[in-house]
Amino acid sequence: MFYTRLGELPPKRHIQFRQPDGSLYAEELVSSRGFSGVYSNLYHVYPPTRVKQVGKPQPFGTKIKEDYPLLQTHLKTAGEGLTGHDYLHGRRMLMKNSDVAIGICNIPAGSRMPFFYKNAEADEVIYIHDGSGRLYSQFGVIDVRKGDYVVIPRTTIYRFDFDNEGDMVRLLVIEAANPIETPQRYRNELGQLLEHSPFAERDIRPPHELITETEKGDYLVKIKKGNYLHQYHYEHSPMDLVGWDGYLYPFAFSIYDFEPITGRIHQPPPVHQTFHSDGFVICSFVPRLFDYHPQAIPAPYNHSNIDSDEVLFYAEGNFMSRKGIDRGSFTLHPGGLPHGPHPGTVEKSIGKKETNEYAVMVDTFRPLYLTEEAMAYVDENYPMSWTE
Repeated sequence: MFYTRLGELPPKRHIQFRQPDGSLYAEELVSSRGFSGVYSNLYHVYPPTRVKQVGKPQPFGTKIKEDYPLLQTHLKTAGEGLTGHDYLHGRRMLMKNSDVAIGICNIPAGSRMPFFYKNAEADEVIYIHDGSGRLYSQFGVIDVRKGDYVVIPRTTIYRFDFDNEGDMVRLLVIEAANPIETPQRYRNELGQLLEHSPFAERDIRPPHELITETEKGDYLVKIKKGNYLHQYHYEHSPMDLVGWDGYLYPFAFSIYDFEPITGRIHQPPPVHQTFHSDGFVICSFVPRLFDYHPQAIPAPYNHSNIDSDEVLFYAEGNFMSRKGIDRGSFTLHPGGLPHGPHPGTVEKSIGKKETNEYAVMVDTFRPLYLTEEAMAYVDENYPMSWTE
């Protein structure tokens, strides 16, 4: 990420910074990878350690389906309605391993969180499939809209307020056990995105407005850790910052701002990479011109996953190499099995000049397991769908 600052700051870190009444602002360092990763310094009106009450933890997690066989899998989530009525309990996590968890959250349009949330054990990537609104955090406000990846570092205290438009808000939820970063090969030695990167810093939208709340009251923060939601009550709002600066903060990046890399022949999935985390990558498939070799085959070739599991979330458009896959569905192609275009789609693709599809791909480098919640969506016919 790049250096960002909002609000009032003292001239140096870790020195006296006083409020109008002469008391000290409370400085907080928020850092990743201990003290060796990116960090930000936050300046609070009230000490962030001042807790009013701790409630009883609530179970919050999902179990792996232990005996699911090795299968190409289609999860028919396209027609799913509401999965819940709030941003947390509407989450339905469908796949997971020790590095990542992937799921959906379909909640009513106009949903507004009456509490704050902190994921204390995972970075989050929230892909806005349908809907718009605002992310409020102690770092400030980010306007979010359809097609946005909203990247939220762990321990960020936040809430979403969604606009009352459309029938519902649809979200793709990705939780990462390790920090979410931009791909190393697209950065120079100082961390700046390179000229040939498919996106640049000006495409990234950090918080743009700092809100400082000083009123006393009862402010609930639900903290996720260890398959529980821990209920923390404070007498002050977590949005009590007067300023912050650093490299760690939530941001939004639109899939519509991803610039595709194309070539004379079919390009492999790494050219679509958007984010990296230890154990998996996130890629963006966007509208692009097809390959321009005179004998090019636009459809992807068959591929045997040796050391990765591949998840595709089909966001928009017509998916050239797949039959029977609708907007909002998932496919999981696990390591150990070859996968490729459905019968007839290869010949049909020849001569096509472009594609208008959008999809989010997650490639994991450890086996990915379906959860018990995923069983309701399994398409039992999909493993045989390559048979003519």
